[in-house]
Amino acid sequence: MIVAERKPLEAIVEMLKNDRKVLAVGCGTCVAVCFAGGKKEVEMLASSLRMTTRLKGEKLEVDETSVQRQCEVEYLEALDERVKDYDAIVSLGCGVGVQFLAERFPDKRIIPALDTKFMGGPTEAGVWEERCQGCGSCMLGETGGVCPISRCAKQLMNGPCGGSKHGHCEIDENIPCAWQLIWERMDKLGRIDELMEISSPKDWSTGRDGGPRRVVRDDLRLPEDEDI
Repeated sequence: MIVAERKPLEAIVEMLKNDRKVLAVGCGTCVAVCFAGGKKEVEMLASSLRMTTRLKGEKLEVDETSVQRQCEVEYLEALDERVKDYDAIVSLGCGVGVQFLAERFPDKRIIPALDTKFMGGPTEAGVWEERCQGCGSCMLGETGGVCPISRCAKQLMNGPCGGSKHGHCEIDENIPCAWQLIWERMDKLGRIDELMEISSPKDWSTGRDGGPRRVVRDDLRLPEDEDI
């Protein structure tokens, strides 16, 4: 899932300093799971905005709502009529949701209330860790299901750097050495011999450089979409 955390309240208030009526919109999927942008978090932010601006002697009307997913146009249709009365929309979605709202409502200013962090998941109560950088060329099949791109601080492709100590990264002793995890996993699977083969340099052409990436499934496209 996409993991995000809320921006400082002061930063959000500053972005809204010229607005008088705003709509806070939550998202019911990824950011709800990491307790950053679900219905409860929208209510809390809206209440904090009202209280903070009132204490400053300013007037800010804040309403709130949520959609199941901000990253799919179909779920944004429910907002079409409602947003007309607002100066701005405060999005408690990830960066994708913010951009989809901006495309859907080009005459409205969209304020991001969250900082999008990474793709990952919870490892314990209150802790989320990165597991994927979306490099576009997955090698988890060769590394026992442990990603050296997202979990090795140096993104090494052919084993550990030699600086790890007691199975932990030299960059941060709280982080397990990814290659230690890979070795242990491959050993358990009886596939250590595969790690003896030298991996070629990472092909970054599928990564984040070169503009926005796109996945097209022709079998799922509608006839009218063929020229897109």
